Amino acid sequence: MNFSTIINKKKNNQELLESEINWLINNFVTELLPDYQMASFLMAVWFNGMTKQETYYLTKAMINSGTTFDLSDVKGPFADKHSTGGVGDKTSLIYAPLVAFFGVKVSKLSGRGLGQTGGTIDKLESCTGWNENISEQKFKEILNTVGMSIMGQSDNIVPADKKLYALRDVTGSVDSIPLIASSIMSKKLVLPADSIELDVKVGSGAFMKNIDQAELLAKTMIDIGKQFNRKVSVMLTNMDKPLGRAIGNAIEVKEAWETLNGNGPEDLKELCVTAASISLVSNNIFNDINEAQTELFKLLDSKKAAHLLKDFIEAQNGDFSKIIDYNNNFKTNHIIEIKAKSEGYVKFKSADSLGYLSMHLGAGRETKDDKIDFAAGIYLNKTSGEYVKENQTIMTLYTNINKVEEFKNEALEIIEITNKYNKEEVILKLILND
Repeated sequence: MNFSTIINKKKNNQELLESEINWLINNFVTELLPDYQMASFLMAVWFNGMTKQETYYLTKAMINSGTTFDLSDVKGPFADKHSTGGVGDKTSLIYAPLVAFFGVKVSKLSGRGLGQTGGTIDKLESCTGWNENISEQKFKEILNTVGMSIMGQSDNIVPADKKLYALRDVTGSVDSIPLIASSIMSKKLVLPADSIELDVKVGSGAFMKNIDQAELLAKTMIDIGKQFNRKVSVMLTNMDKPLGRAIGNAIEVKEAWETLNGNGPEDLKELCVTAASISLVSNNIFNDINEAQTELFKLLDSKKAAHLLKDFIEAQNGDFSKIIDYNNNFKTNHIIEIKAKSEGYVKFKSADSLGYLSMHLGAGRETKDDKIDFAAGIYLNKTSGEYVKENQTIMTLYTNINKVEEFKNEALEIIEITNKYNKEEVILKLILND
């Protein structure tokens, strides 16, 4: 077997065999296949796509490139959730306690953020001491006692995905449906979840800019799940507007805690409750989504699931008291109020632009080596579609960087005030496992 045979088949749209895809991935991970050859293969996939069977073989080869988890000594059932990322997306921190409250274990691998969207691991590390690198035994122990645990993706978990993504990023082949789907699903399938809930973001603050492409990605991931005998359901959700009111790291953990205590923004509650409902129905806790949603909204009002977020963070050595006493622990040198120049309905140029503003304030990374300021971020006093009077505060910026006027100008560039009310749906479509 050799590379020239494989690349010629792919560029001529001939279906590859499992043995050929295994050869590619194994040789790339062990550095026997050079980057320039794999780059040409990735670009051939970008142009010609992959069949369902090829995408399955690729996902399987990526999973088998590293460690998988055996959770047979943890009493299930198991659920997992993944979001394709978005501005203000702290869903996992609310979803997991809601699902775990009903006895469904939530076992998750999560990542860090790069660019305008923050990662779940970064948010959790705002609780000083929180450890993503726990042993498999500790992971199982926390699942058995708390019911939820989140780990970082260590070097021996799907190493093929890390190498492939780094190459895709610099060769213009990131936006390929089979490559995105296999990347996401390989990381989900290393854990034995009975149901997998995928939140595919659509819009200006997301990678998928239109609903047709998002739906194609969703169906591709559902197909992969079926081939691995997993129940996969997908929500297509709106990322033309930020999710919730908090954008940052510690400030998003605080908003998750407030939401679990019945005080969160309506859009965030709606999305988290719907995601949790799908997982609970998939695991036969409730008969249908409407019944599950009713009970979950009651659960938020009762505050009974909130302690699970605190318990999980403390079980992984995080200091949750920092979030409870947020105002004293996350002070910044500059608190900048951005006022409305006129009255009307608030609209943001894009969710993306808010994410980049948050990053510039210190809450995100432009390069993987940048250090995050956990206290930096944005609070939206008024969000998209809400009415504001002249001189009212639209957003508050928190930063330790001495560029106050620059940040004010950047924020004002993002804001539009219109005379027309425009309601934006949070959930655009559900694609449920059948």
